[in-house]
Amino acid sequence: MSVLDFLGEFEADWKLEGRSSKTIREYVRILRDLAPDGLTEPSLGTVKAWLATSVSKDQARYRARAVRAFGKWAESHDGPTWMWWREVPLVATPPSPQDTVTSQQYRQLLARLTDPKDRLLIEVLWCTGLRLSELTRLQWEDLNLSEGYAVVRTSKTNKPRLVPLSDQAARALRRVGGIQRGQVFGQSQRTIQRKLQRLGAPTAHAFRRGWAVNALQSGVSQVSVQAAGGWSSSAMVSRYVLAVSSQLAIHEFRRQF
Repeated sequence: MSVLDFLGEFEADWKLEGRSSKTIREYVRILRDLAPDGLTEPSLGTVKAWLATSVSKDQARYRARAVRAFGKWAESHDGPTWMWWREVPLVATPPSPQDTVTSQQYRQLLARLTDPKDRLLIEVLWCTGLRLSELTRLQWEDLNLSEGYAVVRTSKTNKPRLVPLSDQAARALRRVGGIQRGQVFGQSQRTIQRKLQRLGAPTAHAFRRGWAVNALQSGVSQVSVQAAGGWSSSAMVSRYVLAVSSQLAIHEFRRQF
């Protein structure tokens, strides 16, 4: 059997474990590129030569991650015998600075907004950490304003979860719509992106990173941040806060002092 014969099962098992559908689609695409002719047993040398053809370090690292993920899966699922998968080199790539909203930016932005709907958008982004796709799908029926949470019915990991709603966000929701039905914002991702640009606000993803960092600084456990953020592994949380790890350490020490 060739590598291609195992990709369907690899993808299915990945999804059954609650991992990202987007990631597994990319991994399968990469593995098809590695074995376009159905190569059954590529060698470590073959893989290294293939990695060397990558157009960038980032691409080489992502390719290596796909190969290592498949090799690990194959080892425990009677797949191809890739005993060398642990030796596939992961190219070191320096973390690039990522825009992260701070509590000061959030307050300053709110202070200059007058439209209740604009203020609602910022409040929800700041307190929930929702992805843009999740924000556009949010329904009024998903909100529990009295207990302070919202239900995300479809997320990147294909699992529902609960996200927190602050008192400020709950008040803004009541002010704008009270109890309605249908989508809360009723706009596409592109429309919301353009609105944020018009408001001079950071991106939704910058709010998501800021939400995670602010929660950790406030003493929320990484486990809770991971659960509410809908990340399949703690590595994603760590990646978001890597750039501000020193500030997090200072916050923790100051609380201790």
